[in-house]
Amino acid sequence: MTRSPTLSALLSLPLFAFGCDEPTETPEPEAVETAEATPEAEPEGTAAPEAAEPAATLATIGQPAPAFELRDQAGETHRLADYRGKIVVLEWTNPQCPFVQRHYQADTMTGLVSHFEGRDVVWLAIDSSNFVQPAESEAWRTEEGMTYPVLQDPSGQVGHQYNARTTPHMFVIDAQGVLRYEGAIDDDPRDRNDTDVNYVQSAVQSLLDGGAPEVTQTEPYGCTVKYENS
Repeated sequence: MTRSPTLSALLSLPLFAFGCDEPTETPEPEAVETAEATPEAEPEGTAAPEAAEPAATLATIGQPAPAFELRDQAGETHRLADYRGKIVVLEWTNPQCPFVQRHYQADTMTGLVSHFEGRDVVWLAIDSSNFVQPAESEAWRTEEGMTYPVLQDPSGQVGHQYNARTTPHMFVIDAQGVLRYEGAIDDDPRDRNDTDVNYVQSAVQSLLDGGAPEVTQTEPYGCTVKYENS
């Protein structure tokens, strides 16, 4: 990864200077196994209680990813269901965040999109900042040469469904719509490693090869998502 002196100086400053939180150091990742709980049988003769309002579906590794419908910076509607049969990468983003800026200067995201070009991989950026505006998202896309949309989620509804906590915070969904990875883009929060482990690239490649990601969950790092009323 190429680093510019100006960017290194930026990252050496205290994070509160940019309105960002101190990132949690990424722990050793572990594969996460999920199991279905077996419901207990109702006692004979007991009337079933009145059904409660179903809770909103939350993102869980090994389970179907929460459905969503959002418009992008150009007003086009995107539904997760539209991409069934393809691997979907969700990138929670905020162009004002220094961590996001660093990765875009290093072409971390755009480089991965190019790497998987021509494969059944869809990349969707989502901005859940309460102040996000379509025109600003479009200007940023143009500046960075992005070929993928920036979905607008100013209410934070989809961000809360996925428990997106930082920018960036990454999610990988397989072709059957099942969430297979969530967490950091890589293992280098401070941009200090000579060689990074890119968890998203590894997860996507494993799925394309017909396998399952070895690492399914890591601790995301970056600025906190600027939710409404947060």
